[in-house]
Amino acid sequence: MDSPIPIRILDGGLGTTLEDQFHVEFGSKTPLWSSHLLVADQKTLLDCQTEFGAAGADIISTATYNVSITGFAKTKTPDWPRGVSIADLSQFLGDAILIACEARAAFDSEVALSLGPYGATMQPSTEYNANYDEQHRTAQQLFEWHLNRILCFRKTASLLSPVKYFAFETVPCLSEIHAIRMLLRSAYLSGPSGPCCIRTPAWISCVFPGDDDQLPDGTSAEDAVAAMLGYEDMGGPGPPYPPWGIGINCTKVHKLDSLVRKYERAVQRLIDDCHIFAWPSLVLYPDGTNGEVYNPETKKWELPEGTKPPETPWEVQLANVVNATSRRAKWHTIIVGGCCKTTPADIARLRKLLIGPDTLRSGPSEGDSGAESSQ
Repeated sequence: MDSPIPIRILDGGLGTTLEDQFHVEFGSKTPLWSSHLLVADQKTLLDCQTEFGAAGADIISTATYNVSITGFAKTKTPDWPRGVSIADLSQFLGDAILIACEARAAFDSEVALSLGPYGATMQPSTEYNANYDEQHRTAQQLFEWHLNRILCFRKTASLLSPVKYFAFETVPCLSEIHAIRMLLRSAYLSGPSGPCCIRTPAWISCVFPGDDDQLPDGTSAEDAVAAMLGYEDMGGPGPPYPPWGIGINCTKVHKLDSLVRKYERAVQRLIDDCHIFAWPSLVLYPDGTNGEVYNPETKKWELPEGTKPPETPWEVQLANVVNATSRRAKWHTIIVGGCCKTTPADIARLRKLLIGPDTLRSGPSEGDSGAESSQ
């Protein structure tokens, strides 16, 4: 379907699809969450990611959202009874990229390197409340953590060439936005010979889990945009090297319209004040839930008492937001998909609405995830 600006389809919720349709169980013994399958069951991981490609995803995310040095060290399997050391984990990071590449190969999709926030690696996870420990609260502390994680990919640098995007996702606090901006600046200033391997377009996507339009730490949507794109707090002279795109993920779909409009006003203000000179891309991948809310204590998606599922289907709500945003013709590109609980079938229906029925690939039908046949 015609759009004033390009629209690209992102995949959906990897971890929840593995749970709900591939019968994978995650818990306290799997601190890497979906990344655990890099160590324990790469075939199931490939099957799941291939379904998103077949459903019409133009971009497949790697299974690296929960990756951390500590998480690998705590991951124990029969083959790795003492956990995976920092010396050994690079092979699994390379495997994550190779699996995503194999999943997208038949569908001409692109690959995004998924990089969750520090809170996604904590137990219980804290990306929805920004309740970080004292050693990971300042921008400098979080910059060092993100840098150490990125450096783990250095041994896989030759495998990073298929990666089209670096996706910094579910960022819950202002200090972590600043940390990622510092990381991007460091990568660009270090040049190709530097230790930091970010060489492709990057996006920063924030989470808005509450009833207001604020990050979990209380930062407004407008201030989050200013931090993602603006000039302040970058430290030292020179250009700020803003990300290629900014976004919203792991957020209820009904909140998107208000948030996107706040994003647009904030970007326009930055342009008017000459902090930036062009519109970035917009990345939207809300939760694919029907009213359920994630409980980090039980690690379950639970429907709050008295809550009813929405009458309008998820993909229709999201397509309406994207079409309205596209008609305003501000953003460079719109990337749209789903986060937690978004299935391959959801992505197929979303693509049909936004791109058109003639572009659908041979994948899961609306009533069939196809998971059983690939087990």
